[in-house]
Amino acid sequence: MILEALGSAVLGLVLSWAALHRLAHRLPARPLVLATGVAGALFGDFVTHSALGPGNPVLSLVGAAIVSTASLSLLLRPAGRLRRSAPA
Repeated sequence: MILEALGSAVLGLVLSWAALHRLAHRLPARPLVLATGVAGALFGDFVTHSALGPGNPVLSLVGAAIVSTASLSLLLRPAGRLRRSAPA
């Protein structure tokens, strides 16, 4: 279980680094993104491991990747300026 948690943390770090590399202009500060990726992956691993039980490390890592990606997507800001309609 320790190796599973460590693998999930590394997976979350890799996913958050990839998000920073590709979408740096749309994300907040680097430490927040890295911490969110790792925390999301650990939480996803915990939930998946609790639901499926021991003996499914690959599925636990898949759950960690899904929750980490979903957590990182919540940090994205709009790409451009929002257009507002003219006042009535």
